[in-house]
Amino acid sequence: MESTTNLQSAAGQRVRRKSLAAAWSAAGKHKYLYALLLPGIVWYFIFRYLPMYGVIIAFKDYNFSKGIWGSPWVGLKHFEFLFRNQDFFLIVRNTLLINLYELIFAFPVPVILALLLNEMKNVLFKRSIQTVIYFPHFLSWVVFGGIVIQLLSPNEGLVNNVLRYFGMEPVFFMSKSEYFRPIVVISSILKESGWGAIIYLAALSSIDPEQYEAATIDGANRWHKLAYITLPGISNTVVIMMILKVGYLLDVGFEQIYILYNPSVYDVGDVLSTYIYRIGLQSAQFSVTAAIGLFQSVIGFFLIWSTNRLAKKFSEVSLW
Repeated sequence: MESTTNLQSAAGQRVRRKSLAAAWSAAGKHKYLYALLLPGIVWYFIFRYLPMYGVIIAFKDYNFSKGIWGSPWVGLKHFEFLFRNQDFFLIVRNTLLINLYELIFAFPVPVILALLLNEMKNVLFKRSIQTVIYFPHFLSWVVFGGIVIQLLSPNEGLVNNVLRYFGMEPVFFMSKSEYFRPIVVISSILKESGWGAIIYLAALSSIDPEQYEAATIDGANRWHKLAYITLPGISNTVVIMMILKVGYLLDVGFEQIYILYNPSVYDVGDVLSTYIYRIGLQSAQFSVTAAIGLFQSVIGFFLIWSTNRLAKKFSEVSLW
């Protein structure tokens, strides 16, 4: 029995040595390609991994003069403060609702845009449309948010001018809570959907054209090709993007909300990122903001892990 175990252990070691040798051989063969990874790895290490060290102030009463290690430990005091604070749950609710609306209404738009662009046969017209819909991505939220606010202005905004033309009263959209979330979602669609379509266009380009030719010979029309070739061809990409999007359910972009909201819509527009800005930078409660950031990260990891498990179970597509 012992000799059999020793033989299995020796065989396992030989397999591991062969795998390691094969990995080193592949690394040496493609060393220039792996070298291209180096700047990205360095960037992630400096800006994503090193800052994790600062998360320990979530368990301390951080004092700037004493530094991170000199500040006293307080355990879960800041988490208890958050979970007893009614404003915190309101802010979490706002963050979740805005992200859920974007998941339902904004997520499908890049897929639809990519499918429509893929059906265009006039190359010049297709390129022109692509340029127009990509352009808003390159504008900052300061500029794009200013355009949105100007369009919705009650005095000179285009939308209210149209309402006046049809005999309706102008509406102060930016100060009414019921319009804030739709404005956030629609502005996200206008700014980022065109850019997001690039990923799906890349996925569409990987579909073998012979499948379409064979379907044409078999008498399939455009709808049949869409349903049985195009959509299955990009389904894996859609699932992966959905998993990544779910992981950000507690993370709304700070710039967009900060530019668009104002005190009259705090009840529906205040989200975790703006709350962190107010508490952390304006009130200097760095430990509380670190606790919020850690809470976001833990929930985000759980969401992305559970979504990945569900996707793997039902579609056999997953991140790992």
